[in-house]
Amino acid sequence: MKLIYHQSIIKIVFFSFLFLSGCASVKTVNFKTPVDTTKKSITTQVKKTFFLNGLGVYASNQFDGARLNDFVKKNDSTALVLINPENGPINNSAYYAFETWSNSPKPFYFTFKYPKGYKHRYIPKIKAKNQWGIIDTLDVFRTDSIVTIKIHLTKTPQTIAAQEVQSSTDVKNWYTNLIKEKKEYVSLESIGKSTLGRNLPVLNIGRGDRRGKDVIVLLTRQHPPEVTGYYAFQSFLETILDNSELSQQFLNKYHVLAFPIMNPDGVDLGHWRHNANGVDTNRDWSIYNQPEIKQAVKYITKTMKKDKARLALGLDFHSTWYDVFYTNKIREGTTLPNFIDDWFSSLEENIPDYKVNEASGNSTKPVSKGWFLYGHNAVGITYEIGDTTSKQNIEIIGRTSAQEMMKILLTTNNY
Repeated sequence: MKLIYHQSIIKIVFFSFLFLSGCASVKTVNFKTPVDTTKKSITTQVKKTFFLNGLGVYASNQFDGARLNDFVKKNDSTALVLINPENGPINNSAYYAFETWSNSPKPFYFTFKYPKGYKHRYIPKIKAKNQWGIIDTLDVFRTDSIVTIKIHLTKTPQTIAAQEVQSSTDVKNWYTNLIKEKKEYVSLESIGKSTLGRNLPVLNIGRGDRRGKDVIVLLTRQHPPEVTGYYAFQSFLETILDNSELSQQFLNKYHVLAFPIMNPDGVDLGHWRHNANGVDTNRDWSIYNQPEIKQAVKYITKTMKKDKARLALGLDFHSTWYDVFYTNKIREGTTLPNFIDDWFSSLEENIPDYKVNEASGNSTKPVSKGWFLYGHNAVGITYEIGDTTSKQNIEIIGRTSAQEMMKILLTTNNY
């Protein structure tokens, strides 16, 4: 009886959404726990090159994706690196990124300092000679919650960052190169502009006539520091577009909308989590106060209406402390009732020594996976990659999960 009730509620919400979206630009979706996503004030970094007089040591935040709020001398061999969030309250995703160099080669120490209530999260990455690496564990020192790192400075700037810097320009370079030879079935479009006027791109993907084809939505970079999730998105999308026989068959049957950077302002401003309006965009999938979400929803809705299609599956790529798939418990009566179980089983069968970590719970706050379910009766999954998951493993998980998704959706009669 409870299951039938859930199915009925979902169908009512779904068909109300479709009816009203035809009368207006978009239909809002109700959630049990609303979140205020109106504009909040932020504190913008002062962009500058800091210099420690007498020590000959420099630090700079004058690049997209940087995060450095102050740089002060502690003693003759150590500097304090002050890192503040854009506003609060905010998740403890203490993101940092800065360049550093000195007038002469020397070892030097950097102690991270955060506001009260926040602590160090990310293992420092270092970029030297245009190559990223992880700082040697012998050069990381912890005293309680205080983290200090040792860097061998030279006259050539090195970048120290919480995660590898992937600015909006880096993202653009990646997807532009990806689709160079695929113009026949990939259209690069813009859904509009962010608060600060940055482009919001979408890759509109499918072979032949797209009318009536089920829509798959892929999202990433709602939260700026979550670069490992973005790398999984890259591997996933590259596999869908690899022009293999599997890819061709899949894109003959399905229509994919891929959004490679949902929060370009936050990414380029070096934010811990929010957009330029100081809001977590992954809490705005209800009434769409923020331009990034409003324009994505309008584009998806318009595409479905034009093609007389339904939204079947939504994957939102993020990062957290460990690999995990966040799913909705409600599955019966949705577009793909058996997909999650089949997909996770196939991942465990095809990735050596891999065990799917699933956390299932129906969305109460207005996050994307809940919007897919309550707004479209579709399967919604938040695809999380761990902060420290290696690039090699990310590539394997991303590639295999895309391959197995395509196989399942092509071969299972239920779909």
